[in-house]
Amino acid sequence: MRPDACTLPTAEVPMRLAEFDALLATARLRDRTGSTRLRLVLDAPIETVRDLAARESECCSFFDFGVTPLGDVVEVTVTVPPAYVGVLDALAAR
Repeated sequence: MRPDACTLPTAEVPMRLAEFDALLATARLRDRTGSTRLRLVLDAPIETVRDLAARESECCSFFDFGVTPLGDVVEVTVTVPPAYVGVLDALAAR
């Protein structure tokens, strides 16, 4: 069973946040579809989105990422359990 807390080493956090900031800077749409769900439409390569989502899911098992190509953009749905709404809030605010 994977832990319900982030296991990313502290030294790697700034780089991971920078990766999220770069990806979220491409957002064409940010839609909070509920307290535990965020929908993003990103103008980014799908491989980049899938890679970051996979790596984040490895260290933060409470995140559930859905990645769907939509023509020239990528739709990402991020879902968390109710206990992690604050983490989703922080991601949505970046």
